[in-house]
Amino acid sequence: MTHPIVRLSNVSAGYGSKVVLEGIDLGIDEGEFVGIVGPSGSGKTTLLRVLLGTVPVFGGEAFVDGRPVHARKRPSVGYVPQLETIDWNFPVTLEEVVLMGRSVRSGPWPWPRREDRVEMMNLLERLGIAQYRKQHIRNLSGGQQQRAFLARALIRNPRLLILDEPTSGVDIRTRDDILHLLIDLNHDGVTVVISTHELNAVAAHLPRVICVNRRIIANGAPVDVFTGEILKATFGGEMVVVHKDGMVLVADSPHLFDRLASDETAERIVASV
Repeated sequence: MTHPIVRLSNVSAGYGSKVVLEGIDLGIDEGEFVGIVGPSGSGKTTLLRVLLGTVPVFGGEAFVDGRPVHARKRPSVGYVPQLETIDWNFPVTLEEVVLMGRSVRSGPWPWPRREDRVEMMNLLERLGIAQYRKQHIRNLSGGQQQRAFLARALIRNPRLLILDEPTSGVDIRTRDDILHLLIDLNHDGVTVVISTHELNAVAAHLPRVICVNRRIIANGAPVDVFTGEILKATFGGEMVVVHKDGMVLVADSPHLFDRLASDETAERIVASV
């Protein structure tokens, strides 16, 4: 039996007097892997911040792991921010970035315990970046930086892992490596929620997707949610969706599909994703 680790009921939220999200009803069960998609300014990051308890909730109820999101005793949540929001000139090494995440459970001591360092090394080895632990964070590649902040989140032993655009700015191979790593973590029992703009990566890898544009437009399996009508309501523009043998391909440039003369052509395009 699973139970909801996220429960939002008629939630509205935003910044100052500006309402960004309205009427959000959402449940995410323990052990799920969920993607949140929508255009820029649609409220994807705000929805993640509701779960983190870092934005005001104007109305409704928001619970994570059975506790109100603004409760003093925080639930076990790990967070990986967008890489674009990080100050890469801050003088810190990879291992120092990771150890920053452990402070919430290290008691009153300002320095890492031996157990923290052992756990850090185990994480870095699992993520394939142990050899870079003494390097300045700005000298790492985009994929290595993403793994560093993932390790920082994981050292908290979270039950819920939240990632904001984890595949932004990385190449296709790194994107797939990161997604497969998140799938492995999910199989280990971690509930994973990501925001992303990469619809085809979501369709290929994630079992559930939520389309957001100030409200929840649709919620379900990619094969059910990624339709031309739903994507137009979400993104405000025409999109072409190809379904072939259970696979889904989305294009935001309909003219690219003018040459689709046969199932064989569609199959080649889907296979290339």
